[in-house]
Amino acid sequence: MDFAWTPEQLDLREHARKIAEDAVVRYGRHNDTWMNGYSKGFSKELGEHGFIGMTWPKEFGGGGRPAIDRLIVGEEMIKTGAPIAASWFGDRQMGPTLMTYGTPEQQSEFLPGILSGADTWCIGMSEPNAGSDLASLKTSAVLDGDEWVINGQKIWTSFGAVADYCYLICRTSNDGPPHAGISEIVVPMNTPGIETREIQDMTTNRHFCEVFFTDARVPKDNLVGLQGGAFKQTMRQLEHERGGIDRLVSNYALYAMALARADKDDPRVRQEIARLETGYHIGRILVIREVLRQAPAGFSAATKCFCTEHEQRVALFVAKTFGLEATLWDDITAGLMYGPGYTIMGGTSNVMRNILGERVLGLPKEPGK
Repeated sequence: MDFAWTPEQLDLREHARKIAEDAVVRYGRHNDTWMNGYSKGFSKELGEHGFIGMTWPKEFGGGGRPAIDRLIVGEEMIKTGAPIAASWFGDRQMGPTLMTYGTPEQQSEFLPGILSGADTWCIGMSEPNAGSDLASLKTSAVLDGDEWVINGQKIWTSFGAVADYCYLICRTSNDGPPHAGISEIVVPMNTPGIETREIQDMTTNRHFCEVFFTDARVPKDNLVGLQGGAFKQTMRQLEHERGGIDRLVSNYALYAMALARADKDDPRVRQEIARLETGYHIGRILVIREVLRQAPAGFSAATKCFCTEHEQRVALFVAKTFGLEATLWDDITAGLMYGPGYTIMGGTSNVMRNILGERVLGLPKEPGK
């Protein structure tokens, strides 16, 4: 199928590209993943441009625009390497979750800071012994009067050291099956009893963090949605996370540099470029289906799996194109080193295939599992 963009969409893409290119000049280019481009200043600029909450309903302060408009802006920002990390979680996940499950008081308290780009959010989900298996998490929140008392540890909490709020997935009850008793609580990161430790990865970036909670107290009104009923809420939140354009073009800036360098007179190189261009077209169609809600429920697992494995193929092409220069430590090498992370963040490819098989295709589970 041949897609055609409207004149308005083409103008929006050009406008977003110019803003992204200007941001790269002022804040630097981040060509390995959008998560390594953190700038609170540019986050506030995105809010001023109306690029945060573009698709949110107007009654919540959003732009009320079609979902495809956010895809266009997000693609241009990430492809160019603009530093969008400070606002991305709040725009992509926390805002929509609060609009769906939050109380009017929570919405009035937290949504304006997301929309303006003033507040950064992190997500307290993975734990040392509960990564892909969310139902096995141990971090607890016990109600004591009008406060939740939180104890436990989270890991791989991106932006934990700089975030204003943590959207915490925790256990409020041990009764019933493992997925029951899980709740979601908004935790200000300046709450006493919270310790954050940065984790430096092999690219030297430090956005990953460990977060420790020791008798941290937050108001009981910070509970989002149903107490003990957050497993479904979290699964819906992950649908927002897994099927986005950020899963396809995180290292496109590297790809563009490799295209300029590649020997296109070599038919083997041209064939590899053709395969990658085809992959970008397929991935974009999958993401558009997600954005337009035309994909089956749970299919974002397949979209995420295809797109992130494509990003790894892009990284291999870049490495081959630059040859020995890719072994010298610079921003290109750092970007290539990030490649293995694409198929881990947000759920490994093996987990994505299990979700696709069980929840979309309806395949039986392995006996005894």
